[in-house]
Amino acid sequence: MALDFNAKDVIHKVPAKYVHAFLPDAKKPYNLKAVFQPELDIHGVASKAEVYNIEADPRVIEDGFTAACELIYYLVADGYKIKTPLFNLSIRLPGEYEGAETHLPEGVHPEARLQASASLRKYIQERVQVEFDGIDQRDGLIAEAVDEHTGQLDEIMTIGNLLTIRGYGLKIEAEAAYEAQAGFFFDDGENPPVKAEILAVNEPRTLKVIVPASLTTGKDYALKVLTQSSVKGNGMLLKNLREVRSEFKLTTHN
Repeated sequence: MALDFNAKDVIHKVPAKYVHAFLPDAKKPYNLKAVFQPELDIHGVASKAEVYNIEADPRVIEDGFTAACELIYYLVADGYKIKTPLFNLSIRLPGEYEGAETHLPEGVHPEARLQASASLRKYIQERVQVEFDGIDQRDGLIAEAVDEHTGQLDEIMTIGNLLTIRGYGLKIEAEAAYEAQAGFFFDDGENPPVKAEILAVNEPRTLKVIVPASLTTGKDYALKVLTQSSVKGNGMLLKNLREVRSEFKLTTHN
């Protein structure tokens, strides 16, 4: 079944709130963040078929989607460039070379480059309206996390390497009574959260931590900050600890 993005005259409405600026080059006091962004896996996508008037059986969609993804894995690894209505995917070989090398430098690996298709970008530009819904009143926000080893955003984290977290109200401070409880944590929802022992940068809008070796490879972790610092950044400590938790999870890899 081919996808036809022009089949329905639909306007999508995305509610968004102003959040305190967290991007490094921000020149104005606020960024804009979509409020409702639940994650869907392949099963979740298929289960929405009826909602969007897709007549194919959800089981057929899920099985077909799963098989297509598995096939794309192998095709991209064999050097094919994949073009779909949603994305373009290909292998990129990073680095600079003299021209006489016979192998990639140590630590350098082929990378997957994924880009939204032109048709999807056009659809989003033409069919999505943003509804402004005031200022986010939460006491802090983990907006994004960049794995410095791979450059990936909000997807993975490399064990033993640097993770950069951006948001606001993130600075970790605590008086002596709370010092052991405060910090930056990785929480899998099943076991006690693991505290980051190395905090390379500790600023209100940016944290840089080393991903602990004790995390389980291939597991998903939410990010959590426990601190007494004030979101207002006035140097005053709060009476109790406050928690800032990411809405996304990162998958660990080596």
